[in-house]
Amino acid sequence: MNYAVHRERKKWALPHKVLIIGSGGLKIGQAGEFDYSGSQAIKALKEEKIKTILLNPNIATIQTDAGFADRVYFLPLTPHFAREVIAKEKPDAIMLNVGGQTALNLGLTLHRDGTLKKYGVRVLGTSITTIDDTEDRARFATRLAEIDVQTPKGNTVHTVKEGLQLAKKMGYPIMVRVGFALGGLGSGAAHSPKELKEVLAQALADGGEALVEEYLGGWKELEYEIMRDAYGNAVTVCNMENMDPMGIHTGESIVVAPSQTLSNEEYHLLRSMALKVAHHLNIIGECNIQFALEPTPARRGTAPRIRVIEVNARLSRSSALASKATGYPLAFVATKVILGKALHEIPNATTRATGSFFEPALDYIAVKIPRWDLSKFRAARHTIGSEMKSVGEVMALG
Repeated sequence: MNYAVHRERKKWALPHKVLIIGSGGLKIGQAGEFDYSGSQAIKALKEEKIKTILLNPNIATIQTDAGFADRVYFLPLTPHFAREVIAKEKPDAIMLNVGGQTALNLGLTLHRDGTLKKYGVRVLGTSITTIDDTEDRARFATRLAEIDVQTPKGNTVHTVKEGLQLAKKMGYPIMVRVGFALGGLGSGAAHSPKELKEVLAQALADGGEALVEEYLGGWKELEYEIMRDAYGNAVTVCNMENMDPMGIHTGESIVVAPSQTLSNEEYHLLRSMALKVAHHLNIIGECNIQFALEPTPARRGTAPRIRVIEVNARLSRSSALASKATGYPLAFVATKVILGKALHEIPNATTRATGSFFEPALDYIAVKIPRWDLSKFRAARHTIGSEMKSVGEVMALG
């Protein structure tokens, strides 16, 4: 735990009406995987007698159930419809941290075009400035360099020619990330100049700028869920390890909590670094920090190399898994925190026996295994059938 002096209560009033950007339709960066966080947020707000307005076109969610939120708008998560809802409902606050990447991007747009300022809508929790710092890859690297925390080495480019020149200096393979990425959309690895041209062309078309950086394929991939209140109190709720190394998308990897291959020294090194990052970025609420860890140091006795891949200044897909694995209701607590409560003031609504200013100690293992129903795809059915026939022939031969 990270203890801080409980300073004078922040001088802000509870909002009367909150607009929640919900989980959205079936699309990368949104969808039902964020239903948990939005539903928990509504419960926490209702407990505080705060009116909830939900913008979410997805009818197949719990958060859009009749009578749950005070009012639901089944409209796309776009700036146009968000402006219309704000103009009609006139909320005094908005939540951007429970709807995935789409909600964050939508909030940034509403801030930049002056909509939030025009209608006097304040962003609850982590500030727009911090969200900007975590979403813009170049700014993200600069901010973490201020506290000597390394991100993947690289630089921002604006043309294919610049990218090819940088890659020539760094060496292949190389990783390309879009400046503002939606769930990794437009990003990819390149193993040759020809591949880099193709990936860069797509990345620059999507974002206007791209980050060309070192490729970390084969490194361990780990996540830490951090909860921090406005007074500087912070806890590491859960750490998770992707059993597949970097280079395999998290959504396709088996994830285990807590981590299974870290030494005690490595675990606490990453934990300290995660808390350091959350404090420096002034996270208020929950954040997910993803690390890449060199599996074996280059020289015996040397410290392993560590890179911070990204910081999600919101509830992530991993938050639901972490909540179930630990019994710590991340989204519920995060909502209470962004309303101004300190962690030690919030009881754990799941266990009903502990507070929220503690770090769960797991004496068991929780595992998430993705299941792909490939049999629904015609080509996959044919391939699977052929493989099973081959297996049967081998077994028959003994």
